[in-house]
Amino acid sequence: MSKYKKQPFAVNIRDLVRHPGEMREHDIVVNTPEQFGEGLIAVREGTPIHQRLRLESVHEGVLVTAEVETIADGVCGRCLIDISQGVQVEFQELFAYSGNEASDYEVHDDHVDLEPLIRDAVVLSLPFQPVCQPDCPGLDPETGERLADNPDRKPQETVDPRWSALAGFTPDPGTDNSDAVSKEER
Repeated sequence: MSKYKKQPFAVNIRDLVRHPGEMREHDIVVNTPEQFGEGLIAVREGTPIHQRLRLESVHEGVLVTAEVETIADGVCGRCLIDISQGVQVEFQELFAYSGNEASDYEVHDDHVDLEPLIRDAVVLSLPFQPVCQPDCPGLDPETGERLADNPDRKPQETVDPRWSALAGFTPDPGTDNSDAVSKEER
């Protein structure tokens, strides 16, 4: 009995092994056995992963072409609300027959294990700083409230007391400073 039959991402390719030119397509849905990713956003354990696979037998092994879709959950990197984001990745990899040549992935017991490929592709496609919307304003640094919930709120201007003596030298908005400029040029 093969150890790959118990793994959720292992695909049986017995009818393709050593039959160059043969091809099969599969639609498979598998729940993630563990969390994929860390940080602000990740694919949580038990989330369904939809795989559209094309398995082609070639002389060197089995060529796997896959489109993978799932949902990643996490928090916005600016305002910290919960978000869900669709993840779509594609990859193509050759699973070589066991032999003398070194290869990254091999056919074992008439199965190919897609978990490392799927995990790597999904994790690498996750955003480093996910946002709930592209123009998310984030949190108010003073109150900690979401700025998107209070769009009319104006930030308080705090003046450093060390600069308060210079406040008298600022020009009034309605005055014309053309004389001051011409005096400086002389």
